[in-house]
Amino acid sequence: MFDYLIVGAGLAGSVLAERLASQLNYRVLIVDKRDHIGGNAYDYYDDNGIFLHKYGPHIFHTNIAPVYHYLSEFTKWRMYEHRVLAAVDGMMVPIPINMDTLNRLFGLALHSPEEVESYYASIRVPIAQPGNAEEQVLSKVGQVLYEKFFKGYSLKQWGIHPREMDAAVTARIPIRTNRDDRYFSDQYQVMPLHGYSRMFQSMLANPNISIMLNTNYRDIREVIPHKALIFTGPIDEFFDYRFGRLPYRSLEFVHEYCHKPYYQTVGTVNYPNEFDFTRVTEFKHLTGQRSDGTTVVYEYPLDMDDSHDPYYPIPRKENALLYDKYQVEAEQLSNVTFCGRLAEYKYYNMDQVVERALAVFENIACNKERE
Repeated sequence: MFDYLIVGAGLAGSVLAERLASQLNYRVLIVDKRDHIGGNAYDYYDDNGIFLHKYGPHIFHTNIAPVYHYLSEFTKWRMYEHRVLAAVDGMMVPIPINMDTLNRLFGLALHSPEEVESYYASIRVPIAQPGNAEEQVLSKVGQVLYEKFFKGYSLKQWGIHPREMDAAVTARIPIRTNRDDRYFSDQYQVMPLHGYSRMFQSMLANPNISIMLNTNYRDIREVIPHKALIFTGPIDEFFDYRFGRLPYRSLEFVHEYCHKPYYQTVGTVNYPNEFDFTRVTEFKHLTGQRSDGTTVVYEYPLDMDDSHDPYYPIPRKENALLYDKYQVEAEQLSNVTFCGRLAEYKYYNMDQVVERALAVFENIACNKERE
């Protein structure tokens, strides 16, 4: 008899398994359809000996100190500040847009944050309450920068026009007035020293945790006794799509090995306008590996189907309303907990998934104390 059956060995499932096993001494069985733990953060050495992330780049960054300190129990860290360039007008310029981006693109000579802010003010479209993602960007950087950096990228990434997406999608995009060319500005910007897979192995090493890979939970749910279920997969799949499928965007990853030490000067280069792919990432920048060759990955967004995994919940009002129907059903189940990006239909960053899983555990622990 297991206390918990956890479906999914990604961040949400692994954090909950670790906490339940180590803090409450619960017996936990964690199952995953894939042949590895770690979910989309899984990393490995390819046939050319390059250490890479199978499902696209995963860069850890957070301002949530408890999340950083929690994960530090299972890994040492390598300091890493991610930098991204965008291929625009035949140039490679920093993204998020900063002082250097503007000066190089438009031949300006802005020297201070105040001058940059004045420039933004001169080009912004006056929209007091942006009603969609397009209006949100226009209200921050105006029409020209919207066309150069955001419109084409969003069309490729999401498969719909920015004016059809929630304003929240682009509201969090930083626009800088200084020369800071880091992609993130979080307090903690690090990568697991020996990779994510090693971190997950350490997290799940508790003898109270059993793992079954290449396993569909439906095949064992009625066979292996357990008291409660934690589900981190797609919530619509759990309910057999009774209200219809929740829409996702997926990705096709094309890896390419290059016979030279480096392919590009930064970890990621965005291609907002030309080409069908959205970005190219070179993993050696992320991992710090040294070698004579290098591997890069091209990301091609596409609609999800049975041969592609769900990655990004599509942020539209009608999709949120459809999720609400499933959420009502979920709340009727007393012994099933839903946690994670797919289970909650939310675009969580990695640190937000960990924070959410820790909060779910605390709720379970508090309920146990009341018993």
